[in-house]
Amino acid sequence: MATEVVELGPEDAGEYLRLYREYEWWADREHADVEHALAHTPLAVGLRENDELVAAARVLTDFVYYAKVYDVIVAEARRGDGLGKRLMRGIVDRPRLSEVDVIELRCREGLIHFYEACGFAEHDPTIEVDDREEALVKMNYDT
Repeated sequence: MATEVVELGPEDAGEYLRLYREYEWWADREHADVEHALAHTPLAVGLRENDELVAAARVLTDFVYYAKVYDVIVAEARRGDGLGKRLMRGIVDRPRLSEVDVIELRCREGLIHFYEACGFAEHDPTIEVDDREEALVKMNYDT
């Protein structure tokens, strides 16, 4: 089957929602919210086979300094077929991301080896301040 790497938009919300709903922790997502998210996501990438969306991910980026990959999904029936690696390659090879300093993502522990196989590496989030290293701490603001 021919697999095509495509950029996604709000018009693809229904298909992306179908993929989300294959994962229990994303099953409560609604069409209008996914459509809104895609409309405001600078880059969303998918894989299509015979016009069917079989994998997708969103990238939040300024196209200069940072890009962060979110919501990487492969259709349940196609997991293990190499589509995840193909999707990640389709993201990191996007010409629009070629000037970005850092492409990052967060994943659960069980996916570390997968993302390492895609070229990502674990890193300790630190920054050099006044000739010493300080840890960067993830913080959330709950709304």
